[in-house]
Amino acid sequence: MSGNDAKRLLEVRGLVTAFDTSEGIVRAVDDVDFHIDEGETVALVGESGCGKSVTALSILRLVQAPAGRIVAGRIALSGMSLLELPEAAMRKVRGAEIAMIFQEPMTSLNPVLTVGEQIAEAVRLHRGLSRAAAWKEAVRALELVEMPDPASRASSYPHQLSGGMRQRVMIAMALSCSPRLLIADEPTTALDVTVQAQILELLDSLRARLGMALLLITHDLGVVAERAERVLVMYAGRVIEEGPVDQVFAHPNHPYTRGLLRSVPRLGRERAPLATIPGVVPKLNELPQGCRFRDRCDAAIETCAAIDPPLAPLGQGRRVACIVAIAQGGLQP
Repeated sequence: MSGNDAKRLLEVRGLVTAFDTSEGIVRAVDDVDFHIDEGETVALVGESGCGKSVTALSILRLVQAPAGRIVAGRIALSGMSLLELPEAAMRKVRGAEIAMIFQEPMTSLNPVLTVGEQIAEAVRLHRGLSRAAAWKEAVRALELVEMPDPASRASSYPHQLSGGMRQRVMIAMALSCSPRLLIADEPTTALDVTVQAQILELLDSLRARLGMALLLITHDLGVVAERAERVLVMYAGRVIEEGPVDQVFAHPNHPYTRGLLRSVPRLGRERAPLATIPGVVPKLNELPQGCRFRDRCDAAIETCAAIDPPLAPLGQGRRVACIVAIAQGGLQP
């Protein structure tokens, strides 16, 4: 559900999240703008360390203080400013309005409590149910995520479940209070290929059935092509391209996006070497002057050393942070 008929659910404007390090202050998220509409699936992609997970944690105000802090910007859920809420009110938003699935279930689940107890605890916290009623809701949540024998599995401890089952528990916990937005941070990283496909299919079907929006954080462009409606591409703490997935993948406007897509293996190209992006991602405390991608860019011009371009509109819901692409009305294929 995107486009003119969609209702704006989440809006992030000018978000800056910084960390104090031994080498100085680092802006892990630097002036990030994007939105998510109700019922929409948006993918956030980029290399490791580009700021994807910190962006998600910032939305939930879970950035660890005092080293990390949100220093600027606005995050609004249906017009309500999350950064202005008292912590007690923000705790009610987490889980009930916005839920998150983290990368590794074993580090997110309590090893000494059954998975049913952990889901029921979230239900009691947000919905005020009795222990018996919350346990029934926990079993129902496990049934919703297609856990085999959910009534029995609710009494299992995390170490007694497979990786795929643990991820289903995390999804069940996230959905137990019917959030309007689900953030899935690399939800299939530690799973084998077959289970990955099952989990992604499950997330997609639950999103459609429950009418929630999904922010899918991943580095897998194949997943983005199959599951998302819009894509945000991050590089060195900034969103550098945004647009409908089919348009961005067919005609990428940022040289970095173009490089990412060229590096994806394709059928029929087994013998051809994969294209690579030269150089390495710069350290956030040692960014080049001007455009932070220019040292690795095959389209850079002299002006790129003087300007760090903001996201600018190209029409049809597309934006790009590249002065060459803006000047040309989009990069040539």
